[in-house]
Amino acid sequence: MMTSHNALVVPTRLTQPVHLRPIELDETAFQKVASGGVGLLAGTDWLVYLDTHANRLATNPRAEVLIREAGIDLDGTIRGTALFLGRDKRDGECGAPGHLIRLAEQLFDSPLAA
Repeated sequence: MMTSHNALVVPTRLTQPVHLRPIELDETAFQKVASGGVGLLAGTDWLVYLDTHANRLATNPRAEVLIREAGIDLDGTIRGTALFLGRDKRDGECGAPGHLIRLAEQLFDSPLAA
């Protein structure tokens, strides 16, 4: 049985809101969110799945800012939808950590309470 966790979703389009969404943690769900290939970046207690097939022009400045503010020094530009989850003690996925959700709320001036 799959477990549902809250993911922090940062869409590429600025007209679409940053939001929390329950997601089943399986490959099919990640493919639906990223609509193609999936890349990965990891912080200390979180990870972000990224669309590796995104249009070269479809940058995601909100995800890039969130990743940088969360402590990751990026060399490149973030593209496509970003799906943030937490990492549990066994290096598995779990719901997005509260501190990352609060940071997104502050950065994007948007309440995200589940």
